[in-house]
Amino acid sequence: MTVRDIVFDLDGTLIDSAPSILASMQAAFDAAGIAPGAPLTPALIGPPLAQTLRSLLPDAQAHALPELVEGFKRHYDDAGYRASRVYPGVPEMLAALGRMPLRLHIATNKRIAPTRRIVEHLGWGGFFTGVYALDFYTPALAHKTAMLQRLRASLADPAPIYVGDRAEDAEAAQASGMPFLWAPWGYGGDSVEVPADRVLRSPQHLAQCRLEAMQ
Repeated sequence: MTVRDIVFDLDGTLIDSAPSILASMQAAFDAAGIAPGAPLTPALIGPPLAQTLRSLLPDAQAHALPELVEGFKRHYDDAGYRASRVYPGVPEMLAALGRMPLRLHIATNKRIAPTRRIVEHLGWGGFFTGVYALDFYTPALAHKTAMLQRLRASLADPAPIYVGDRAEDAEAAQASGMPFLWAPWGYGGDSVEVPADRVLRSPQHLAQCRLEAMQ
C-alpha cells in the first residue's frame, strides 16, 4: 500500500526556529522584569509555549505566566518569527515531494497564527494541503498525540507518516498508529532514545525513499 499523506512537525524538522523563539522569550522576560530560571537554549524548543515559559518561572512568580505569554506573542508574531531558518535541503525536499502523488501537511505544537505566517513568509503555501496546531481546533487540544489522532482520523490515507525530531513526536505518532520518520538534524538530534521506523540521513533522504506503508 502506497503512502499518500506525509505529516511534518515544524520546529526542528523543517525550520530551525530556535533563534527567533529564544529571542522572543528573552524579550518577554525583559519586559516583565523577570530573569529566566534557566538558560534559554534550543533544548526548550518543542513543547507548547505556556508549558515552556512556566518551566522557566520560579513558583513564587508563577502569577506572571499570562504576562509572559502575551509578551512572547507580541514580539514573535510581530516580526520575530521571520528569524526562523530553513534547514539545508528542506526546500529541495519539498519541491521533490511536491512532484509526487502525495499530500503534505504540518502538525505542530506552535500556535496556528505564527505557523501560518511562517508558511506564507517562506512561500510554502503551495506545498501543504493542511496546516494544523493545537489551537487550530476548538477547544484547543492538550497535546500532540490528540492532534495526530484527530488528524489521522480525518485523512483518507490508512497509513499516513509523521516526520519529527523529538521523542515526543515519536511517542505521539506511535500512539496515533502512524509510522514515524526521525529527523535527527533537529533539536532531538543528541538523543539516542528516539524510536523510529526509519532514521533519515537528511531531508533529501526522505525524497529519495520509496515511500511505502511501513505497517
